[in-house]
Parts: sequence; structure tokens; C-alpha cells
Amino acid sequence: MTPLQRLKDHSNEFRKEVIALAPNVHAAIGFAASNVYMIVGDEGVIIVDTTESTKAAENILHEFRRITDLPIQAIIYTHSHRDHISGARVFAGAGEPEIIASHRFSSDLVAVDENKPLPNKALAARTKRQFGIGLSFPDERVNLGCGPGDRPLEGLGAGFVPPATLVSEERIRRTICGIELELVHAPGETPDHLVVWDASNGILICGDNFYKSFPNLYAIRGTPYRDFDAWVDSLDLLLAFNAEILAPGHTRPVIGADNVRGVLTDYRDAIRHVVAETVAGLDRGEGADELADKIGLPASLSDKPHLQEFYGKISWSVRAYCAGTLGWFDGNPTNLDRLPPRREAERMVTLAGGEAALFDSALTAHRDGDHQWSLELLDRLLAIDSGNTQYRLLKASCLRARANEEINATARNYYLVAAAEI
Repeated sequence: MTPLQRLKDHSNEFRKEVIALAPNVHAAIGFAASNVYMIVGDEGVIIVDTTESTKAAENILHEFRRITDLPIQAIIYTHSHRDHISGARVFAGAGEPEIIASHRFSSDLVAVDENKPLPNKALAARTKRQFGIGLSFPDERVNLGCGPGDRPLEGLGAGFVPPATLVSEERIRRTICGIELELVHAPGETPDHLVVWDASNGILICGDNFYKSFPNLYAIRGTPYRDFDAWVDSLDLLLAFNAEILAPGHTRPVIGADNVRGVLTDYRDAIRHVVAETVAGLDRGEGADELADKIGLPASLSDKPHLQEFYGKISWSVRAYCAGTLGWFDGNPTNLDRLPPRREAERMVTLAGGEAALFDSALTAHRDGDHQWSLELLDRLLAIDSGNTQYRLLKASCLRARANEEINATARNYYLVAAAEI
């Protein structure tokens, strides 16, 4: 099966549907990048997560109103990522529901301290590439790895309402609308993760601590280090609930206690394996690039459908762990003060016998299917002559070819958007 077909098959995880997980608990899947959950109580409704856009939230609310017209009395954010918090205004409507989040809640939608500048333009450009914004569906943007490829973008990031109730306790029981829930801190993809345990139905809403893909331990849009060990500890915590249903922030719910225990155990063991192998390699004196090339999952895990690299990627995770624990320096003194790209490129071109010879090598590599090597050669040429049309067009062709080699949706999207920009 080709990488493209595998990615298309993964889109089944995002088929649009409202699923009844229990008589009073419903999940909206495939309407947006992330899922929304509705818990119906005696005199009102609790919403868990709110999607990334007001239009997606409107579509989901319309479907939920087919089930109940009770007022929405509470909104719970599992964490602060934009795709979980940006439709709250739609669900709140004219009411004033209690909005609940972790006391560690921190979002790029909240006012940014201007004294602590961030590379916002770079982050915006990289986010556009990662999520394939501007690509055609379904020919180019198949899916997001974590969500459908054709979700609405109107009102993207526009419906955020700040949380008024911040949970500081590690675990707290709350009765809302007559429903007893337990809110538990479980840092993973973010430090502010708050999972929701509905013991009466055996349902655990886990945010982004699990979804059916190798975990996104590093996001190529750019992100601070995600604490791998804390994520593993949280997976142990989730296992202790012995849930009957696992309701993730992305992809379809996992039904059945044995299935839930199986996927959470696999997830935990996969992260542990990557950490252990990376640590062992670093202790042997190997660098991030060497380890990223050689580390994979053991046979007992590598074929599991919920650990395929549709969203996260093992090689990126290895590099992120190295940088997050030891910093950018790989231990090789040669790399303490590397030549800048243009000077290195000029010397590479000289060794190759001139620009024409190096370009010929890049063209040959591309024709032979060695697209990554072609890209690396082309980047030397572009460091010297960034406006050269031949070099740029060949790079775009290589990027499109690399996209078709990927099952990872974010890598595919990034390659294709970058090619389109060229």
C-alpha cells in the first residue's frame, strides 16, 4: 500500500458523526480538527473542548441541539491548544456558562507579554505549512493526521472565552448539572492538561494525551520541549482509571476496557522505548542525527495501528528529546562554531567542480528517486543564489516528491505548502 493510500485510509478516523458514548454523553467527531464532547445533566449541559473555529462550533452545536435544548451551563477546556478553545463563544451563546481549565492554562490566544517577544511570524508561517492551509482537498491535503482535511476555517481562533475557574488541585470532584465528574491534572502534550473522568459511565475524556497515531512529541510548527517523562507518568495515571471508554481529543473513541488498557499501555511503552534508546545512544556518544536515523519501535509495537506515524514521528521525537535534555550542541566540537550556510555552500560548490556540476548531481539524484539528497544539494546552491529559477523549481519538484513518500500528514502538508510557496 502506498503512503498516500495509508494516509487516505487513516481519514476514516475523522468521518463526521455524532456518537452516543452513553445515554447522556455524546461525541462530535470529524466536524473540526478536534473533538467536542457533550454531557447532558439534569437541568443543563457540559461541553468539553470547543474546536478551533466558530463555524465548526456552530455546526456541532446545531447537531447537539437535535439531542437536547437544555442550557449549556459549563465548558471545560482539556488544555490550551487553539484547536480546543476557539469555539467557546458559540457554545456560550447569550448565557454565562462556567468555563473551567487548569491553573497552568496558557494560550497564544491570551494577551502576550510584549516584553517577552516570540517569533510570531515564523510560527504563523510554519503552522500554515504543518496544517496544509491553502492546499486543495482531497488531492493535496488528505487530512491533518489528527483531524479531517476539509474542516471549516471561518472564525479560526475567534471564539475563545478565557476560563474563569482555574483548577489548582491535582484532583478535584465537581458536581455540575447533577453530574459528578473528576478533573485530574495529567500533563502530556501540554503541561496544562486536565482530563475529565465520568465514573458513572466509565468514560475518560483524555484530551491530547492519546490519539490514534504515534504521539506528536514534537510539532514541526515550532514548540517548546514537551516533557516525555511527564507524558509517560500521565499515561500510567490514565491506566489507573480502568476506563470502559477512552474519549480522545482527536480520532475516534476507544471502546471496551481491554482495548483502552491496550492502547494506553502501548502508547506509554512506545514513548518509554524512544526515551530509553535515545538516552542509551547519547551515552554511547552518538548524536541526534545518527539516533534519529536508527531508532524505531520494537516489533511488538511497530505494527500497532494506533502507533503509525500519521501525526507524530519517531525521528523528530528523538531530535526533540536530545535538544530538550542536552540543548542544541551534539557533543562534537566541530559543531561548536560551524561555517555559516553561504560559506559552507561556496566550498561545497568548489569541491563539486562548480555550480553546474552540483546542479547536475542534484538533478540526477531527483531523477533517481533520491529526493532528500537532491534537496540537500539544492540548498547549497540556493545559499549562493537564492533567486535562481532552475534551483527553485527543482526544489519544489523534490518537495512534492517527498510529500508523496510520507504517511505523516504534517510532513506531507509542510512539503506541499513549501513547494507552493516556491
